[in-house]
Amino acid sequence: MKGSGDQGSEPTSSSVAGTDCCGGLGNIDFRQADFCVMTWFLGYVDPLDPGFVAALLTIAFNPLYWNVVARWEHKTRKLSRAFGSPYLACYSLSITILLLNFLRSHCFTQAMLNQPRMESLDTPVAHCLGLMLLGVGVVLVLSSFFALGFTGTFLGDYFGILKEARVIVFPFSVLDNPMYWGSTANYLGWAILHASPTGLLLTVLVALTYMVALLYEEPFTAEIYRQKASGALKRS
Repeated sequence: MKGSGDQGSEPTSSSVAGTDCCGGLGNIDFRQADFCVMTWFLGYVDPLDPGFVAALLTIAFNPLYWNVVARWEHKTRKLSRAFGSPYLACYSLSITILLLNFLRSHCFTQAMLNQPRMESLDTPVAHCLGLMLLGVGVVLVLSSFFALGFTGTFLGDYFGILKEARVIVFPFSVLDNPMYWGSTANYLGWAILHASPTGLLLTVLVALTYMVALLYEEPFTAEIYRQKASGALKRS
């Protein structure tokens, strides 16, 4: 499927921050230490590389897209009216989300392949760790999907397709937001398998964007179900 990419060698000791470049441990100049760390970092990752920029943009855009569209639908119901059904509208959004996630994964992989590998990560132990993380990630994502169902996975709540009660079966019984953390584990495992510092950095960005998204999603979803409960009490 995907090749191993550019087999860039690990930066030599002359390009990696050592104690001498910072004046020794006994007399550290922290401004110079920061420069040394940046020099080491830039030996592996070029943040101006077009592939890296594309990966960064897709990582940031995807959660923004589905939150903006889903909230707009919740407020206006225009997608449901356009498709004649909230289910068809939800399915249409799910298709675009899946395509964007495929694009994000493609850009993530290309960014890794275009930049150097870290030889110290290219070991049997790291390879096993990467496979384990991929396995955990796949289990979390698939079990979340089966627990939530299709519309539950793809923001059906925002389309008025509400569940009777909160989902508490595995993996929600052991972890909050397992879909997001499973996806993050997949990216982390993929980065480790490729011995890619670029992949590790992008995985951190994936996790951060999910954390920011949850700050907006969780209160909004809770409010949707609070309104549902209030309506049920009034009718009773």
